[in-house]
Amino acid sequence: QVQLVESGGGSVQPGGSLRLSCVSSDATFRTSFMSWIRRTPGQGLEWVSSINQDGSNTYYADSVKGRFTISRDNSKNTLYLHLNNLRSDDTAMYYCAADCGGSNCFDDYIRRGPGTQVTVSS
Repeated sequence: QVQLVESGGGSVQPGGSLRLSCVSSDATFRTSFMSWIRRTPGQGLEWVSSINQDGSNTYYADSVKGRFTISRDNSKNTLYLHLNNLRSDDTAMYYCAADCGGSNCFDDYIRRGPGTQVTVSS
């Protein structure tokens, strides 16, 4: 079974930056529309960003637009999310998800990784 594994989370102060990575165990990554979603304390799942198969189109939630950047390196089967100007309400568990976009990524059958925790606090 194809696996996704996220990394790069951590604890940062407001205004700080992080780069999240998601590595796929399989080359089918290259044909997958990929997304990032997050689970915030007490607010459930939120779609964050998506990118098409060749990286030519990207999509962002209004809450992160202008601060987060999604990208991918198909030669490395890796998805990235650059988080800049972090705020306390960005604190969440971040997951990458394959072959979905928007709220479709919340469905149980969607392939997701175990997540990486981002904590923003002073």
